[in-house]
Amino acid sequence: MFKYRMIAALIFVLAAIQSFASVVGSVRGIVHDPQHRPLDSATITLTARGSDYRQTTTTNSAGEFAFAAVPAGEYEITVVATNFRAAVQSVQVTASAAPVLHFQLAVATQSQTVEVTDSGEGLDVQPATGMVSSRDIARTPGATRTNSLAMITNFVPGAYMVHDQLHVRGGHQVSWMIDGIPVPNTNIASNVGPQIDPKDIDYLEVQRGDYSAEFGDRAYGVFNAVTHSGFERNREGELILNYGSYNQTNSQINAGDHTQTFAWYASLSGNRTDVGLETPTPEVLHDMNSGVSGFLSLIWNKGNHDQFRVVSSARNDFYQVPNTPEQQAAGVADTEREHDVFLNGAWVHTTASNTVFTLAPFYHLNHAAYDGSAADDPVIPVQDRTSQYAGVFAAATLVKAKNTLRLGTQMYAQHDNAFFGVTCSESGLTAETCGPDADPPSPTAVNDRVTPWGGVEAVFAEDTYNPLPWLRVNGGLRFTHFDGEISESSVDPRVGAQIRLPHLQWVLHGFYGRYYQPPPLATVGGPILELANQQGFGFLPLKGERDEQWEAGVSVPFRKWRGDVSYFQTKARNFFDHDVLGNSNIFFPLTIARAHIHGTEVTVNSPTVFGRAQWHLVFSRQWAEGSGGITGGLTDFSPPEEGSFFLDHDQRTTIATGMTVNLPWRTWVSANFAFGSGFLYEDGPQHLGSNNTVDLAVTKSIGERWSIGASFINVADHRFLIDAANTFGGTHWSEPLQVTGEVKYRFKF
Repeated sequence: MFKYRMIAALIFVLAAIQSFASVVGSVRGIVHDPQHRPLDSATITLTARGSDYRQTTTTNSAGEFAFAAVPAGEYEITVVATNFRAAVQSVQVTASAAPVLHFQLAVATQSQTVEVTDSGEGLDVQPATGMVSSRDIARTPGATRTNSLAMITNFVPGAYMVHDQLHVRGGHQVSWMIDGIPVPNTNIASNVGPQIDPKDIDYLEVQRGDYSAEFGDRAYGVFNAVTHSGFERNREGELILNYGSYNQTNSQINAGDHTQTFAWYASLSGNRTDVGLETPTPEVLHDMNSGVSGFLSLIWNKGNHDQFRVVSSARNDFYQVPNTPEQQAAGVADTEREHDVFLNGAWVHTTASNTVFTLAPFYHLNHAAYDGSAADDPVIPVQDRTSQYAGVFAAATLVKAKNTLRLGTQMYAQHDNAFFGVTCSESGLTAETCGPDADPPSPTAVNDRVTPWGGVEAVFAEDTYNPLPWLRVNGGLRFTHFDGEISESSVDPRVGAQIRLPHLQWVLHGFYGRYYQPPPLATVGGPILELANQQGFGFLPLKGERDEQWEAGVSVPFRKWRGDVSYFQTKARNFFDHDVLGNSNIFFPLTIARAHIHGTEVTVNSPTVFGRAQWHLVFSRQWAEGSGGITGGLTDFSPPEEGSFFLDHDQRTTIATGMTVNLPWRTWVSANFAFGSGFLYEDGPQHLGSNNTVDLAVTKSIGERWSIGASFINVADHRFLIDAANTFGGTHWSEPLQVTGEVKYRFKF
């Protein structure tokens, strides 16, 4: 019944177009003279950095201007008015914010000049949002590797990798968007492959809190990958070839072009390495990873008011599950296979009154298969899951002088086809740890296939209001309904404010919000459930996670330096995690009654110093604790511990800092330092010792078309124990020293 209701709802939305999708952001501003009188009919030009994308408008009688539909990225705003000096200001646009800029134009003199102004006067601070550019990615050691998330862990406070999963602010439930359109995946810890190749990203917009009402689903981090569009290319392409330690390569060929109204970009990538997943011992055994992917973006601007875009990607990844020396000697050869395909479309229509309508249908297919081997002991696990999602965003956004009103809905249907199986291995039969002679006896092989349907329907409304130049307030409400094995609904308010202090230009910011995260569809029954019962386990229905978060802080600009200090606290009910069925390597999601995560985060970003160097720092001091028993998923029904306990990914202090220096002879060098105080050891409360790594990269350009470079990951070859969790079989060690050389050739066609 649910799938038919979802289809009817989708048809209704396609007809009505009464909701919002964050495919684009907006920019507003005011232009005045030295006496603060508004300037009418000033020409405003918005130009993207690094591409030919631009928009033009004029101010009204109140000196106000607005660009209602602007893709996320970095831009320059140029203001030109008769008898005044032109002014230029830089601005960062995200899909979830509407910067308000202020321009004070000086009277022109006989020798006309352009005045470059600082953006510190505007309330364009987004404390929990960061922007990582393709330049940042290219100049971060190892960040362009297909399976690397250094573009996040090196730039986002409290972001780290542990048991092959990305964690942000104490959770691993994160959402991905491609050009503002979601790529939903409700499964917990079932994928280790990448969502997109970092080399295809123009800007990565990272949000870790302070969410507007448009965001739901997985809420510990939201990553919007703004991909290359082709507007930055003129019949140009790149061939990237590299090779390094452990037979490693992350190569790509890409190309793009544009006209006045049409742009395209396409890429084909291939990667391989003998050190793929985190290893259970310092030895690298049975750890090959390979993958191939294709990406395509098409944009058509039909006049000044309509844009159509199609973005598609398909990738295939293969992983050997790493062994201990004992497993290697026994011939264990478990593998993980993953496939991922998405197809997103978007139509953005802008009216003369600065109202933006957006329609964005999407489709996502995700497949993950764990294949055990005959040498596994005592059971051979098999898990094969395919999840398909089909849904739509539709949007209406109204931009006025002091308000940005967003109304919207997001809905999608999900269908899973999941197979679970365990077979008693020869060693298990011989040792009588499983099979008919075991105590208690068990079947030699059991398996189960489930094909559940489910889906999410959400509507939201939010207004951002700037009553005064130094004050911004926003408030919103999001309603979410989930249908699956259970049905539940949630109404979640979001409120926030920013206050700019005079003279200092410091910005105080605060936020309070509630989030609902729908549960996975995964469930089991039949023989698998009987096997679990025999081992003292059972399965409780999974309910959605409900989070309550508040944060407060201050953003400090100083001579083009930018710094922010924030404190956040998240309280969760039915906190999502995962556990293993016995020692089968088959993982199921579960929920913990409560979680309490809180911490202090610091970010510092420098301008270009001495015309050559840029530096950044992210710092996090965080606690991640749980309490209560298992409320959903795999459980042995044991009573909960008294008091609280540390979650397995708890780490007190995380630091990442990096610097890039432009050297003579068209050469640059970059270095990154990462420090962690140590994750929880086994069941705690003790933690592992602190650790640190240093990465380096250097590149030299030769002529206009060639460049050569090298990267050095973990320069000191400092190996350390990361954690002792149960994902993929136990403990995990840091990656070894890896040296890679690269050649890049830029060509015309």
